[in-house]
Amino acid sequence: MERTIAINAPIEGSRRLNAALAAGRRHSVGLTSNGTVLAAGDSKQGECQVSGWQDIVAVAAGNVHMATNTGHAHTLGLTSAGTVMAAGWNKHGQCEVSGWQDIVAVAAGWRYSIGLKSDGTLTAVGRSEEGQCNVSVWSDVVAVTAGDWHTVGLKADGTVVATGNNRYGQCEVSNWQNIAAVAAGYLHTVGLKADGTVTAAGWNKHRQCEVGDWRDIVAVAAGSSHTIGLRADGTVMALGWNEHGQCKVDDWQDIVAVAAGCAHTLGLKADGTVLAAGLNDDGQCEVSGWRDILTSLTKISKEKE
Repeated sequence: MERTIAINAPIEGSRRLNAALAAGRRHSVGLTSNGTVLAAGDSKQGECQVSGWQDIVAVAAGNVHMATNTGHAHTLGLTSAGTVMAAGWNKHGQCEVSGWQDIVAVAAGWRYSIGLKSDGTLTAVGRSEEGQCNVSVWSDVVAVTAGDWHTVGLKADGTVVATGNNRYGQCEVSNWQNIAAVAAGYLHTVGLKADGTVTAAGWNKHRQCEVGDWRDIVAVAAGSSHTIGLRADGTVMALGWNEHGQCKVDDWQDIVAVAAGCAHTLGLKADGTVLAAGLNDDGQCEVSGWRDILTSLTKISKEKE
C-alpha cells in the first residue's frame, strides 16, 4: 500500500496530480487520462519523443537553469507496473532506467534521474559529481524532487532530507517539519506544510524564497528562479524571476495542478486543458490544444497491496 503522511485531502490530491504535468528547460509534458503522454517544445535530444508511451501514471522532465551552454533535457514516464521509461539526452546515463522495478514516483534533474521505490528507498542514475545521486541510504521516503544539482526527499513523518549542491543553502532543510510536499528549483527548495503554509531555502536573488506569507496552498512548483503556489480555491500565486512572464498567473482560475520549468509555468485546469505562461522560444508553451490531461487520481494513484 502506498504510504502517506497525515495531511489534508486537498493537499494530497494536488500533490499527486502534479505528476500529470512536467516542465523542463525547453519542453513541456502532459499525462492524459488514458495513460498516454503529450509533449511540446524542443526535442533535439528526443525528449519529446513520447508518443508511443502507454499505461503511464506519472511524468517528470529534466530541468536546468537559464544559460547559453545548457538546455539538453530528458523525460521520464512511470508505468502502472512500476517500471520506468525515458527519452532524451543520455550523455551521463540518466535515461538508463529500463531495469528499474517497483517504482512509485520519479524525478528528473539536470543529467540525472531518481526513482522512489514502494519500500521508501531510492535508486538513481546519471551525474553525481555534486552528490545529487547519493540517495541509497535514504529510507521511509514518500515523495522526491530533483533540482539542477540537488535532490530532496520527503519522509513519512513529514521531515525532509536533501543531498547535492548546497552552495546557497538549498539543502539546509533538516529542521523542516510537518511538510506535505516538496519542490526543487535550480538553487532553491520549497516545502509545503500540512497547514497550507510554505517554507523555502536557498538562493533568493529574485525573491523566489519569500513565501512566508502564503496561505491556503495545496501544491507547489519550483522553476529555475521562480516559485509557484496553487491555492485551494484554484487560483495561483507566483514569486521570483519574471523576465519572460513566467509569473504572470494572477488571472488563472480552476487550476488543479502546476508545474514550473526554467522560465515557463504550466497550469492544469479541472476540465483537463492546460494553461502556460513564460518563455516560448521553443514552443514549450504551445499547450492550448491539449485535452483530457489527467485530473482524476484514479490512474495516478499507485496502490500496492
